[in-house]
Amino acid sequence: MKGIFLGDAFQIGRVYPEWIKQRLFDEGVEDKIYTKEDLVENMDAECIFSTWGMPHFTSEEIARYFPRLRAVYYAAGTVQGFARELLESGVRVYSAWGANAVPVAEYTVAQIILANKGFFKSSALASRGERARAVDVYGKYNGNYGCTVGIIGVGMIGSMVCERLADYDLSVKFFDPFLSDGRAEELGIQRASLDEIFSTCTVVSNHLANKPETVKMLKKEHFEKMPPYSTFINTGRGAQVDEEGLCQVLGKREDITAILDVTYPEPPAEDSPFYSLDNCILTPHIAGSFGREVERMAEYMLESFNNPDKNEVTLDMLSRMA
Repeated sequence: MKGIFLGDAFQIGRVYPEWIKQRLFDEGVEDKIYTKEDLVENMDAECIFSTWGMPHFTSEEIARYFPRLRAVYYAAGTVQGFARELLESGVRVYSAWGANAVPVAEYTVAQIILANKGFFKSSALASRGERARAVDVYGKYNGNYGCTVGIIGVGMIGSMVCERLADYDLSVKFFDPFLSDGRAEELGIQRASLDEIFSTCTVVSNHLANKPETVKMLKKEHFEKMPPYSTFINTGRGAQVDEEGLCQVLGKREDITAILDVTYPEPPAEDSPFYSLDNCILTPHIAGSFGREVERMAEYMLESFNNPDKNEVTLDMLSRMA
């Protein structure tokens, strides 16, 4: 099978380790990275390997450049920017969204466990030498045993979070209209409304798909309902949060904490209140794959190349995926 690497050379170079490239070269993938500008009509490629920076093609461009194309292997997460026309043209699309979900789930579970221990507030005080205040603050948290955590969106990442939380003595409530009762039972989680989740959970973590209908779905009134000394975590998208409303609530309630790995815009504007709120912790979009973690995504695509039933994206899935 004739294949090519297509997209951003820097990203492809860091995502695909040498041992995977060699495997692909042995299978007929060309040892060259193409950009869209390099392409000519009737390319002989039957498969494309890419990652962040995969260009978008119209149906007409797909027919012109890639008349023999069978599959695109995307060693990254969301395929929303380029997949539809490929799928409608009969090209199979594979994504490493499952691989990219792993570090996000790991990050989220770590933050949940630390949040329930009062880590963020007490460590800030203790680091300033305010030991007595730090002890007083962490005494207001209940720890993890018997606490209730809320998960908003139980897709690939949300499911992984729930699976990992099963190792702890926690209860989990979720909001996701697409999750079946059978799957919820498998995960051992309880369906709830957004209002119930925000008013009863010590930690709420957002994993909603990034869709027009989810923009500002998490509103000021939700944050106002949060119990004392509770925490909101966002590794989904900043646009899903009424950030102005969140800032207003954080400004009035020093007891609650927001841990935001994503914002809208990203990074926040220079005059954003997020920078001055002591109870807002920002991380620079580090939850997803980086460092050696990106190699897992390339490994997933090698797996898909060898097993076409693994990691495939369909047109129907596009309506639900982030």
